[in-house]
Amino acid sequence: MKCPGQDSRYWQPGAIFESKCPQCGNVVEFFKDDTTRKCGRCGHRLANPKMDFGCASYCKFAEQCIGALPEEILARRDDLLKDRIAIEMKKHFASDFKSISRAMRVARHAEKIGKAEGGNLAVILASAYLYDIGGGSKTQSSALARSIMAGLSASRELIDQVCSMIEGTEPSKGLERLNFNILSDALHIADLEEKHKEGQLSREIINDVIENRLLTKSGRETTAQLFIIDQENKK
Repeated sequence: MKCPGQDSRYWQPGAIFESKCPQCGNVVEFFKDDTTRKCGRCGHRLANPKMDFGCASYCKFAEQCIGALPEEILARRDDLLKDRIAIEMKKHFASDFKSISRAMRVARHAEKIGKAEGGNLAVILASAYLYDIGGGSKTQSSALARSIMAGLSASRELIDQVCSMIEGTEPSKGLERLNFNILSDALHIADLEEKHKEGQLSREIINDVIENRLLTKSGRETTAQLFIIDQENKK
């Protein structure tokens, strides 16, 4: 029996629609189950704008399933992958909720700082999620991170950049240096949060981190907001 959702006799209004080619503006007709369509004017192959290709960002069978990946997905592949990496991190830690919570907090701070500073969020967030995946060993964390990302069909470039971040290889300049600085700040902020929970956080420690350890303006602002302004507002 054919699935009613795939049988055109049961399709509702909107199952057949039109979309403009991003290259030439020509109108291209789509059926809802089309993965891609070729523009009749310029030959550009465009992705179905109403279809969720999220799984194509990590599935090793994506090309067999939907053919050559659309350019739109190739461009967003690393960005979409970060959510799958978060899931794999949680699966790895299983019932170790403390490690999961720390990884999620590091990622949350890294995302906030990364958006403000203009870093590569795919690299930053993947690094944040996987930074402590091997416990206290950077070598083990890097090896596990490489294995997890390879299993998700991550690009070689992304894998190498993330592993370099985890290993603590400090780039000299450019976007890679910015990514490193953002992750470093997120880790420091997570450390301060843990000290705060343990009742070991003082104004001197906060000031030392802000003045001597944090590497980005947004990292310093975030730390001040969390641990100085918030404390003063509660007085």
